[in-house]
Amino acid sequence: MRPIDRLLDLMATLRDPQRGCAWDREQTFRTIAPYTVEEAYEVADAIEHDDMAALKDELGDLLFQVVFHARMASEAGHFDFDDVARAITDKMIRRHPHVFADADQRDAQTQTIAWEVTKAEERAAKGHASVLDGIARSLPPMTRALKLQCRAARVGFDWAEAADVIAKITEEVSEIQVEIDAKSGPERLEDEVGDLLFVCVNLARKLMVDPELALKRANAKFTSRFNHIETTLHASGQSLDRASLAEMEELWLDAKRRERSQGEGQ
Repeated sequence: MRPIDRLLDLMATLRDPQRGCAWDREQTFRTIAPYTVEEAYEVADAIEHDDMAALKDELGDLLFQVVFHARMASEAGHFDFDDVARAITDKMIRRHPHVFADADQRDAQTQTIAWEVTKAEERAAKGHASVLDGIARSLPPMTRALKLQCRAARVGFDWAEAADVIAKITEEVSEIQVEIDAKSGPERLEDEVGDLLFVCVNLARKLMVDPELALKRANAKFTSRFNHIETTLHASGQSLDRASLAEMEELWLDAKRRERSQGEGQ
């Protein structure tokens, strides 16, 4: 048997009402969805660490999720795995006319534009009325914010320059201060902080910076610098809870100086 056929048979066995696994039989699309998202992140993590052995395993885990969803859909009479494979193949052929039809060859940038035009046409054919339709609500909030902004920008709803976005950030910070001064409740503060974060994503987009990657790097820098504070204090026989904020801030600055010197030496 082909490996994919073995996997499909295995999934059918796991879901078999008589001889299958009780846990697998009890699952639904909703209960499995979080695992699907988790496996996609683990694929991305393996790629980030350039770990090909892990990538092979994680891609298998992600494929298993696809097979799981397809099996449940087949049991309910909606579609099966072959339908999933057929649909994505047809879609890719439709979206690459320069490869599979008679359209002119395209460079990467031209293909990106054409891809979005084709997707818009597909959304219209499905009866989607809004430019923003089809952006999954379950995406990580920062990723969804970026996609919403990119869609709106394609129809001209966008700031002209990054300087305009920076001015908006200043405005949003002022609005947060107004709410703080007014001793507003958490809902108002959450609303204003959300506006600020949304505009920060917009600034990253205007500067051609991936906001997810930028925040990931900021997280790594924070972790590294905070670990420097911990290890330095520990080496001197002092604990974090007994160190003053001024001491910790000085060690934080020391970590930044070390980063700069290491960067200059590379």
